[in-house]
Amino acid sequence: MLKQVRSEGIGVSTAFALPMLVARDQGFFADEGLDVTFHDNRQAQRLPDTIVDPALVDSIRTHVPFEEGDVNIYRACEWGQIRRARDSRRGGKIIGKRSSVAVMAIVSAPGSKYTYPQTLRNAPISVSFHNGNHYATLQMLEGFMARDEINVVGQHHTFGLEAVRRGDVAAIALTEPWLTVAEKQGFQKVIETHYAGSEIAGPELDADTYAAMRRAEIRAVDLINADKKRFLPYLIAALPEGVRETVTPDDFWLPRLRFVEPEPYTRDEFERAYAWIRSWDLIGPGTDFADIVDNRFLPESVAA
Repeated sequence: MLKQVRSEGIGVSTAFALPMLVARDQGFFADEGLDVTFHDNRQAQRLPDTIVDPALVDSIRTHVPFEEGDVNIYRACEWGQIRRARDSRRGGKIIGKRSSVAVMAIVSAPGSKYTYPQTLRNAPISVSFHNGNHYATLQMLEGFMARDEINVVGQHHTFGLEAVRRGDVAAIALTEPWLTVAEKQGFQKVIETHYAGSEIAGPELDADTYAAMRRAEIRAVDLINADKKRFLPYLIAALPEGVRETVTPDDFWLPRLRFVEPEPYTRDEFERAYAWIRSWDLIGPGTDFADIVDNRFLPESVAA
């Protein structure tokens, strides 16, 4: 009998879980004795139209199925995972870095005056608080303006694009496949970056199971990197009805999609990221690496 594992991966997080979805469909998990299924979290992504204070937003909100025990593992941005591991009510810990190197870009409306980072000084920018687009926006812009000139507001991408088009906000931060959707519609890119993420798992996901998952995932990463265009239908299918029909695989810029072999999450990486989050008052004091990180798989070179 195959060992059962339940993962997030359908919806906004599809781009981050693509190697796992491919590993499932190519039989790589089955080869390792695993049956990995995926939770559809598209409905869980909805937010009120506008929120201006991140303190009013629950860092766990889109990952409630994990906290309720319906999901064993999920992946998101490095910064948000530190916050969520700290806030986890069921002992979720960071167990390693994810294989997806995410892209994030800030885009403004077609013909907008917001054409380069400094033009966004004090202008409202739509993000999803405590997620990668929130943190990446702060990181991208703090090199161009004072921190108190960065004005982020929380909205969901489905509604945020229209808010940008109407002029309710100046710009929005997007990852794939929403970035391709926006560019297809003529939105202009202001600034773009890539960033790392990590995986959080419950205490029930043992080291041997995670090592098996990792082996299958690496096979999938190699397959994806050999022909990225082949796997773009996964990302398109994750878009809402009425949006997915507007883009095709030919619309994507393939170098944006980057997948690497997952690695352990180091103390140095944690300390740097945690200090930065603290500097923005987006997490409280008193969190130690050992409190929230449990690398379930350590290569011999690291373990030694």
